[in-house]
Amino acid sequence: MEKKSEKITILYVDDEENNLISFKATFRLKYDVYTAISGASAIDIIQKRPIDIIITDQRMPEMTGVEFLEEVIKIDPSPMRILLTGYTDMGAVIDAINKGKIFHYLNKPWSEEELDQTIQRAYDVYAERKKIEEANSKLEVSNEQLEFLLRQKLLS
Repeated sequence: MEKKSEKITILYVDDEENNLISFKATFRLKYDVYTAISGASAIDIIQKRPIDIIITDQRMPEMTGVEFLEEVIKIDPSPMRILLTGYTDMGAVIDAINKGKIFHYLNKPWSEEELDQTIQRAYDVYAERKKIEEANSKLEVSNEQLEFLLRQKLLS
């Protein structure tokens, strides 16, 4: 799954269509935005394309935001996860934070500036993690090459 655009790719999940429309209208020029009206349709999107940041509402029918994020982790644990909640559902939020399912949580209705800052911070962490993964991968290759050379030397 190769990333085509230089924009941060965001998936926003909410069962209220007006919120999806509002989010897309607010952020579509700055970010590569995908929206989904349910956890199930969001999972479909995640399986088809790379996503950097997932923002989800907590209170949704069929699957809560936290339950949705638990499913996401099974598919791809790398996207940063942000939970929105319009209710004082602090038990679920604390649980999600403690179990590492979310990077940050915000109250609904969200403020454009606060959400934008949270997206930027989440992406900074995401990009740093990707850099570390790439560096580790290069180190593994170097180690394998060194081990190979050492075995060759020992055999000769």
